[in-house]
Amino acid sequence: MKSVESSNRPAQQAHHNDEHYKKATMQWVDDIVIHHNFCPFASFVRTPNQIHSCVIAGNTGDVLEALFEELKRLDNADDIATTLIILSHTSFADFNEYLDVLAIAEAMLHDWGFSERYQLASFHPKYVFDGNSIDDPENYTNRSPYPLLHIIRESDITRYMKNEDDAQKIYTHNISKAKELGCPYFEEALLSLTKARINEDPIE
Repeated sequence: MKSVESSNRPAQQAHHNDEHYKKATMQWVDDIVIHHNFCPFASFVRTPNQIHSCVIAGNTGDVLEALFEELKRLDNADDIATTLIILSHTSFADFNEYLDVLAIAEAMLHDWGFSERYQLASFHPKYVFDGNSIDDPENYTNRSPYPLLHIIRESDITRYMKNEDDAQKIYTHNISKAKELGCPYFEEALLSLTKARINEDPIE
């Protein structure tokens, strides 16, 4: 007969892994997104912490189910400004696989009736903007330690971006800063976040 301790080990390991994904992602928000001002209004929801995160280890169906639940959570939780859904399934490490689930998620956002209240932003370790080469520094403005679906309230976008010039200023700043810092800087920063999982103590 398996001991209770042994039978609990997979659940403990899953929790341990989830905590790593969340910790690495929030460290990326602090050290890259906020520190370099890639998203000027991120700091306003980070302190106090109004960012909710969850880890989905399943396939596309599980991701869509989680997306629907997180959208409903945002509808009913005024203390949450934005949500990061972290996709830990190995298939989504492939950027094209990730783009497929992103396209479905964006379509479902509309079909479910949420598209007027929320939008999705996309981040991935291998993110490449249309028209860019894989080694263009500006890709790193959307490169994260792990694949993400970021749910943003439309009301917050309207609040912090008063006109189209604001969006253009953010875009111009981000491209300039990414080129200034260069690919090696971002590669090292992201690698340090994902390597932390290897160095963390295993579940005893």
